[in-house]
Amino acid sequence: MNDTKNIFGCFVSATQPYPDASQEEKDLALEQGRVFRSYIWRDNGICDTLKKLKHEDYGKDLKLVLFQFYVNPLPFQMQNLKAIESYRKREKSIGIPIIINVENFFSKSDRERYGFLTQSVMQMLDLLTEVVKKKKLDTKVEVLKSDLQQIIM
Repeated sequence: MNDTKNIFGCFVSATQPYPDASQEEKDLALEQGRVFRSYIWRDNGICDTLKKLKHEDYGKDLKLVLFQFYVNPLPFQMQNLKAIESYRKREKSIGIPIIINVENFFSKSDRERYGFLTQSVMQMLDLLTEVVKKKKLDTKVEVLKSDLQQIIM
């Protein structure tokens, strides 16, 4: 893990279609991956916004919450994704997968896309709350949720 002070991080995995897919399907997958990444990493992208919150403000047991965005995952990939990953004690981190597809993102307007991203991130903090309670971490999730809501909404 790097030495960043941000409590949130973002990861994007844009799935390529099966090798026997048409060139049109492959091109569409590349374009959708490019489009989605722009919502995460462009100026004022969601990852930029999330970087405003620092882990030391919320406790010592959790240093990184990694939002893992999976763009158009294949069925076998979706079967292996958990709602939230296990807490990694050594890294003091946890991964939270979020599925991105045509129905919930690409068929929406720009405003609806941002709405989906912010709503998804906020909902995932409810899952994080459960893990923090179960593992008895010192993380102040309610304060984190409140601070996040102020900067993201």
